[in-house]
Amino acid sequence: MLRVRFAPSPTGYLHIGSARTFIFNWLYARRHGGTVVLRLDDTDVERNTQASVDSIFDGLNWLNLGWDEFYRQSDRLALHRAAAETILRKGLAYRDFTEARAAEESDVTSGWLFNPGMRELTPEESDRRAQDGEPFVLRYRVPRGEKHVVAFADGVFGKQTKLAQDIEDFALLRSNGMPTYHLASCADDVDLKITQIIRGQDHLTNTFKHVLIFEALGGDMPKFAHLPLLIAPDGAKLSKRKHGPVVSVTTYRDAGFLPHSYVNFLCLLGWSPKNDREQMSRQELIDAFGFEGINRSNAVVNFSEESPIDPKAQWLNGQHLRTMPLDELLPLVAPSLPPQEDAERFRFTVDAVRQRFTSLHDFATRGRGYFFADFEIDPSALDKLNQPQARVLLAQLGERLEQIPEFSEAICEAELRKLAEERGVKPGLLINASRVALTGQAVGPSAFVVFSCVGRERVIERLKRVRA
Repeated sequence: MLRVRFAPSPTGYLHIGSARTFIFNWLYARRHGGTVVLRLDDTDVERNTQASVDSIFDGLNWLNLGWDEFYRQSDRLALHRAAAETILRKGLAYRDFTEARAAEESDVTSGWLFNPGMRELTPEESDRRAQDGEPFVLRYRVPRGEKHVVAFADGVFGKQTKLAQDIEDFALLRSNGMPTYHLASCADDVDLKITQIIRGQDHLTNTFKHVLIFEALGGDMPKFAHLPLLIAPDGAKLSKRKHGPVVSVTTYRDAGFLPHSYVNFLCLLGWSPKNDREQMSRQELIDAFGFEGINRSNAVVNFSEESPIDPKAQWLNGQHLRTMPLDELLPLVAPSLPPQEDAERFRFTVDAVRQRFTSLHDFATRGRGYFFADFEIDPSALDKLNQPQARVLLAQLGERLEQIPEFSEAICEAELRKLAEERGVKPGLLINASRVALTGQAVGPSAFVVFSCVGRERVIERLKRVRA
């Protein structure tokens, strides 16, 4: 059975690139009837924080995709150490007792490959020094010699090869006994029977080391697919440190995005389906996703100093707002609005006004006049309300509607046109002015739909007071 994993490190909020990696893993698994494993790679105790863990779950839960199994790497240290022992006993690793700690993985310089004196220690001498309590780093004994090649097939970038002699004897265990990323990740992948590793291109060079570890641990070799990176408009790699909220998933959530529209947007960063479709449902994404659609070039996330939001993401969110089932939209809109007494009119109004909106926030801001008793008039719309006679005639229209017990779009239109004809003005004068008076906006649904959305009592009250 196909099994994929998403393995974030809890050292910050959920990065937009990490979210895309999770989504691609999820889509691939769902298309092929596989299992999605979420694993927190939290063995870096100095950098991990609970706030980061909470942020990752916050972002993943908002995406609303879910996963099938969950593990914490920190709960599996015994497994990692057992894997290291297995590799050591096979003669495929050695203890490095170097005092200067050429030792720690992070201290290795670019030209360093191995410590000859340590590599050549006999097992007996190595065991004795370890039993005496001498600190050591456990290193993989990378094969030396021009003929040994490490190779794997990548689902995106094709065949990858590297001479083993160009790979340093990388660390498996640190001097404090904690596993390195390379060991912990591979040991967990083997134990959890991961069949497909889908991750960012920045891990491509690590994979040569991981192939060696997988071979040492035995079992089936996972298949690999590395995803091109996400970059800023200036070509720089997206960075939490440099770009701040631009790279955080929750920035889009807090900007009023629909979870699925954001998923849809992330899918289009570096991947495209057949027929160049853009707006897609969840099932359409599942059915279409495959590595053949992934572009090998890095994908640009567009943003500016004025806004961290990619304009295409905003456009796509508007498309989904307009077309998603109304019953799915209503509970997302309602929390930001006051209780609505007329449920049917609420449904009708949300459906009518969403055609011009691009964010869930728009209902309580640009659409405030439809749902709140108080609202402000957009300064750019005032000229329509301040046309000669407009305010006086709107007040008269309100008085006429107050005298008519029935209230409908047809009645409102008939009374407005009748009044315009009697006063010798064009109906458009009152149509445009009434929309501003009733909603504070110069644009929106058809003017007489606006009357229905606002409702009889508020229509009459707002038209009559506009003369003031």
